[in-house]
Amino acid sequence: MSAPGRLVVCPTPIGNLEDVTLRVLSALRDADVIACEDTRHSKRLLDRYGVTAPLVSYHEHNERSRANDLVARMQGGQTVALVSDAGMPLVSDPGAVLVSACVAAGLAVEVLPGPSAVLVALAVSGLPSEVWRFVGFLPRKAGELRTTFLGAGGETLVAFESPRRIGTSLAALAEVDPARPVAVCRELTKVYEEVVRGTAADLAARYDGAEVKGEIVLVVGPAVPAGGDEDLGPALAALRELVAAGAKPRPAAKVVASLTGTGANALYRALTEKR
Repeated sequence: MSAPGRLVVCPTPIGNLEDVTLRVLSALRDADVIACEDTRHSKRLLDRYGVTAPLVSYHEHNERSRANDLVARMQGGQTVALVSDAGMPLVSDPGAVLVSACVAAGLAVEVLPGPSAVLVALAVSGLPSEVWRFVGFLPRKAGELRTTFLGAGGETLVAFESPRRIGTSLAALAEVDPARPVAVCRELTKVYEEVVRGTAADLAARYDGAEVKGEIVLVVGPAVPAGGDEDLGPALAALRELVAAGAKPRPAAKVVASLTGTGANALYRALTEKR
């Protein structure tokens, strides 16, 4: 019998084709088959760099049936490369079913580092990045949307959003917390890249009824305490005692936050601003 093959998860550029890594190109050229979310879309990148491996479709509508076929190929000794239309497969894109099937079958899975719209948006937003959470695409139901925003009071939230719904989502956030800092990151790494920063109220007004195009990553900063140190109360006092005793501020803020339910970013900011 042939030695088992393997799966190589390959992130692809989120916009600019020059952002593909050398390791990804090498893996794509060495693969026996490339599983693509959209073969027509991926072919632009592959043709650009002379990759000629055969392509098969692998998307949300055929994940399970295609995963079985690809696992059989790997068990026969083939190397399968997995790509999505942009960024890291599995991150709000197909791939989880195939990876799980490979793990269950005892096949090797290698994940290569590369472009991610989530990390690019978080870095360019200018918002705190010590404690953050990615929630994928925002829910459409108003109640679930408000719950998502309320649940991220003490941390930075990163989400994908449709250009048709960005105004609605910002309006929902403005209802919950009009002062919340926000960055709308549109068409990252592309020709018309745009990052708009402001409060939830300001950006809700800006995007109300606006015609927006392109792919959007929404970054929502931690809630701003309404009344300063008094709102943090004993939690901030405990943090100050820990730091005075020699603890490092950031780790100490995370510990106090986990014990008191306050926001680690808010605690750290209050501590450093008062020094």
